Amino acid sequence: MDISPDWIVYYQYGPFVINKTIVLTWLVMGILVCGSWLVTRRLVRPQDLTPEELASGKRIPRGQTVLESIVVESAKQIDDVMQVSARGLLPFLGTLFLYILVSNLLGAVPGFDSPTGSLSTTVALSLCVFIMVPAYGIFRGGIRTYLKVYVQPSPFMLPLNIFSELSRTMALAVRLFGNIMSGRVMGMILLIIAPLFVPVVMQLLGLLIGVVQAYIFAVLAAVYIAAGIETDQQHMNE
Repeated sequence: MDISPDWIVYYQYGPFVINKTIVLTWLVMGILVCGSWLVTRRLVRPQDLTPEELASGKRIPRGQTVLESIVVESAKQIDDVMQVSARGLLPFLGTLFLYILVSNLLGAVPGFDSPTGSLSTTVALSLCVFIMVPAYGIFRGGIRTYLKVYVQPSPFMLPLNIFSELSRTMALAVRLFGNIMSGRVMGMILLIIAPLFVPVVMQLLGLLIGVVQAYIFAVLAAVYIAAGIETDQQHMNE
């Protein structure tokens, strides 16, 4: 039993390795790109409609209305979590959520594994969050204001503050990896014990867990970024 798709290597030439995780990641990226193109190829802006089209009763497609509602609701949730207007983070957090969601759902397809079942994938996603926290903090308050956070309340706290950021990043990665991997292993064990009824139940449970884990990861990323913003604002007001 292969616990991680990293263990399945398709091609290797020296240090260059193509394993199942990389192939599945390319597949998820392709699904997201094609899906984005299909969803947005016929978007209509009200200001682009001519008076003749408006007079004829042409309206915005129903699918576009649903898509805009999802985007607006997602932006509202980000604002509620961060307690500030953070619409600029919607593309980043939305991409994280969609990538993890599609990856997790892909694991429910027979013959496929979830890329998020690889620690290298979850670490890479967590590193994106790790980079975004100071990047967004610097963008909002400047580099000097943000760097002051690491030497508060004393310069001796610098190593501890840096270690805190790193440990939080690793916890985010290990949490997602552990949940996906443990769910996969548990499903395989139950499949051996009761192969008749368990597969359907485990597939449904896997779909639910995949959605929940994608949502939690995106929310935690927003919380970490919000914590950096809140700290920056406190130092700016001092």
